[in-house]
Amino acid sequence: METNEVVTGNEKSYTKWLVGLAAGLVIAFGGFGYSLMRSNELAEQIASGKTAAQAQISKLGEENALIRAQQQQKVEELAQQLKSVNESSAAAVRRARADSQKHADELEAKLSTETHVAVDGVNGEVSKLRDTTDKQFTQVTGNFGEVKTSVDAVKTDVVGVRAEVASAKEEIAKNGADLKRAVGDMGVMSGLIATNAGELKQLRDLGERNYMEFDINKKDGIKKVGDVTLTLRKSDLKRNRFTLDLVADDKKVQKKDKTINEPVQFYVSGNMHPYEIVVNQVSKDRVVGYLSTPKVKTPRLSASR
Repeated sequence: METNEVVTGNEKSYTKWLVGLAAGLVIAFGGFGYSLMRSNELAEQIASGKTAAQAQISKLGEENALIRAQQQQKVEELAQQLKSVNESSAAAVRRARADSQKHADELEAKLSTETHVAVDGVNGEVSKLRDTTDKQFTQVTGNFGEVKTSVDAVKTDVVGVRAEVASAKEEIAKNGADLKRAVGDMGVMSGLIATNAGELKQLRDLGERNYMEFDINKKDGIKKVGDVTLTLRKSDLKRNRFTLDLVADDKKVQKKDKTINEPVQFYVSGNMHPYEIVVNQVSKDRVVGYLSTPKVKTPRLSASR
């Protein structure tokens, strides 16, 4: 009885061991199977990756080959264009040289022809001039006696004119004893001045200066006398005084509160001698007189107006 119980106990222990072993084997085979399956999946993924990589590499190689082919074609096209440009340039240079040479030859031929024509014309003119000169020389030689006679006659006339001028000056000196000299308003000694029409005529006869008479009314406004313009601003009949605006060389000057027969002086550019205004008559809003200017302009080194 005890022996059967021992055997039964051992059998149970052995059965548990077998079951445990079987379970371990099952687990082991299961793990192995999973590992094998995972390994197969990884192998397939690796194989697929290799295939994709090879396909990508192949595609990149084809694209690279295409790019190289396109670049090569572009290089060949550029080389062809450069060759064409060089050929065109060379042809243009050859044409330009040929045209230049042709133009130079034509110009040289034309210049040579014109030069010959001009020389022939000059020679002809020289010949004509020589003939004319010879004729004129003969004529002058023939008329020399007549010219000498005419010169002698002119000398006689000159002597007569000189005598008349001397006489006229003597007469003017006699009749001009009443002409006066005065210091102008700028402190410069004036020439002879006239106080009336008779004395003004005597000054003109002397011929030393130019004389231009004027009669200015205040309502006239600006009045041109010679190369200056005058404007009467005020006249004082009781005091025989007046005020004038004058413009010379585009510069305006006012001569204020001047007296009758006073030389009113001013300078113009390019002349060392002053212009003079002399008023002989003052009335209400009116003055009468003359402008005196040098006959010969003598530049002055420095002067102030």
